[in-house]
Amino acid sequence: MKIFRIIARLNVGGPARHVVWLTSRLQDAEFQSVLVAGTVPDGEEDMSYFAVENGVTPYYITELSRELSPKDIVSLFKIYRQIRTEKPDIVHTHTAKAGTVGRAAAFLYRWLTWRTLIGKPRRIKVVHTFHGHVFHSYYGQLKTWIFTTIEKILARTATHRIITISEQQFHEIHEQFGIGSREQFRVVPLGIEIGAYENIESKRHILRREIGAAEDEIVVGFVGRLTKIKNISLLIKAAALVKASAPTPVIRFVIIGDGELRSKLEREAAELGVADTVRFIGNRTNVGDLIPGLDIVVLTSRNEGTPLSLIEAMACARPFISTAVGGVVDLAGEPIADEQGFRVCERGVLAKPDSAESVADSLIYLAKNEKLRESLSAKGRDFVAANYSTGRLVDDVKELYRELLAG
Repeated sequence: MKIFRIIARLNVGGPARHVVWLTSRLQDAEFQSVLVAGTVPDGEEDMSYFAVENGVTPYYITELSRELSPKDIVSLFKIYRQIRTEKPDIVHTHTAKAGTVGRAAAFLYRWLTWRTLIGKPRRIKVVHTFHGHVFHSYYGQLKTWIFTTIEKILARTATHRIITISEQQFHEIHEQFGIGSREQFRVVPLGIEIGAYENIESKRHILRREIGAAEDEIVVGFVGRLTKIKNISLLIKAAALVKASAPTPVIRFVIIGDGELRSKLEREAAELGVADTVRFIGNRTNVGDLIPGLDIVVLTSRNEGTPLSLIEAMACARPFISTAVGGVVDLAGEPIADEQGFRVCERGVLAKPDSAESVADSLIYLAKNEKLRESLSAKGRDFVAANYSTGRLVDDVKELYRELLAG
């Protein structure tokens, strides 16, 4: 069974690791996989090294990138040509741009043949995975309507299966925004290398020594790209509120990641008087070694699929606080208690989106409650070990492919 996998770019983030893991693991007597990727634009960190480390050599299309461009026509032609060369059984696209261009190319490949005249187009199945979506908080009303309409058309005419990575994401994409039919959808959660997060306490000193954090200080960390949708400004505002309240124990912040907004965010931290308590350390390839140095992982996004940073935090037995968006709700689990402005759940704490007060209050509350941190950490670690291994991910995807071709 030949799989032709497409992603718009291998930039730092969960989707890049996801497609590399699937490509490297689906190489055996039953499956053969090819990965096609676009280019990483200026201002974003390239993660192609991760493909090399996992023995994957992608076919790069320089014209394929995240933003809309006239070059998309060239990308469409090149992907179509490559599909004709590879003759795959399944085309599997990941992320919005690759999903649009890749599915259009697969549609052309299927139908542009003389066999269509006798009712026998080429046999090919098409799968698309939503790692997140752009149906709110990214663009204006008109642009969002255009993207939603395109997705509805592609789901109807050029897609056999649609994968979401959480139940909450399925609810939003299908039930709220009306994409696809119920029968097309499958929920396939992400996977991580669970074994990479063993002996975590022996690594606790790595980050704390770098930033000069005392053992009795609470270190709160964000891990990810510094982009608009992540709403790091909200975290900086919350840090200012936390500092003004002078909590005990002392709370410090570290931002692990980079992006086009870094200089702006650093200026904002200085203007709000928290440059001394909010430390930016840039991108790191050893994030798994740094998370153990955190006491709390925080996410303030306006829109999310299922953030890999929170799954990694749970694997490292670290509690998280996040805005209640997308698949984060599924990670947090059932509510335990409603506090003033935030909600404590069985595996995490959910703050109100776009509320610096809610984020700050939840941070202070969790920093002061060591027993709650321990409880959230233990339940989160067990949950991830049971549900988010790469082995489970690969098995789920294999089964979906088998079912699709058998059907």
